[in-house]
Amino acid sequence: MARRDASDLAARLGRQAEAVCRHYLSNGRRQGNYWQVGDVRNSPGRSMFVRLKDSSKGPAGKWTDAAAPGEHGDLLDIIREGCGLIDFKDVAEEARRFLALPHPEPERTRTPTDRTSTSAGSPEAARRLFAMSQPIAGTLVETVLRKRGITALHETGALRFHPRCYYRPDEHGPTETWPAMIAAVTDLSGKLTGAHRTWLDPDGFSEVNLGRAPIKTPRRAMGDLLGHAVRFGVAGEVMAAGEGIETTLSVRSVLAQMPSMAALSAAHLSAILFPRMLRRLYIARDNDPAGDRAMTVLIERASAVGIETIVLTPRLGDFNEDLRLLGFDVLAAHLRLQVASSDIARFMSLAA
Repeated sequence: MARRDASDLAARLGRQAEAVCRHYLSNGRRQGNYWQVGDVRNSPGRSMFVRLKDSSKGPAGKWTDAAAPGEHGDLLDIIREGCGLIDFKDVAEEARRFLALPHPEPERTRTPTDRTSTSAGSPEAARRLFAMSQPIAGTLVETVLRKRGITALHETGALRFHPRCYYRPDEHGPTETWPAMIAAVTDLSGKLTGAHRTWLDPDGFSEVNLGRAPIKTPRRAMGDLLGHAVRFGVAGEVMAAGEGIETTLSVRSVLAQMPSMAALSAAHLSAILFPRMLRRLYIARDNDPAGDRAMTVLIERASAVGIETIVLTPRLGDFNEDLRLLGFDVLAAHLRLQVASSDIARFMSLAA
């Protein structure tokens, strides 16, 4: 009976997954079709993901913590941990209490360009946004990337430019428009599952704004992101993976022929899915605690399936800082010391 009660309660909670997360995981925030928070105990952070809608990967309410391999569960587990409960009858009572409260349906906003019933954060909306954008050659995106020292812009079809991309500071704020870099997030088969937006400052680049628009959150993602990535080049036996787009492209400025994946955050980097043919993975980490955690989890996951890992560590905070502040020659010399000798001739730019 308890098992049936648990399944029924979990399913009912799943139909209000976002309301559950807002109540019990108040330190998190919605990111596409997931609620993102530090852990099941509501710590601030971004390593735990709660699915907000049913999908082919599982029902709404299921969660996993990329920073703690093996930790996963459903919304009943979130209630148990959040309230410090032990006995199932107490967890069930709290769940029934929550379900008895009035909860408004999550607001399904539309961007002004979305004239159908497609949710603004869905993979379908991401595909539409990407299709509406244009190649980056000769646009503000190319200008900003070059200002950041990134000149190796080959195989960057995953990046596009939108001259007037909609932005809302919050669900109640007015809609604004800013130019933006749009990045396609794809799965292992190449299907577009999400999009990442970086709003840009049309008034110019500086070392303070790094080309980003003067708004509260100049970078946002939409769609299904977990495990997927922004991809540069064709997947092979040797690849590199990094957190941000600029970090990944900075490494690729030196390792010009190496296929690469940008996971978009430390938590997503630790959860990135491996192509079947992958045998050696270079992890282009950021030099901070989040980078440490992502590196540790990714090494463990790769080792478990027989993939060799080599960690690439920047001298400064990340590889784009190295490229911008130290220069190409210093970055190239630093990476040459970390790359396997068999990969230097195969993947390094001749200029390095």
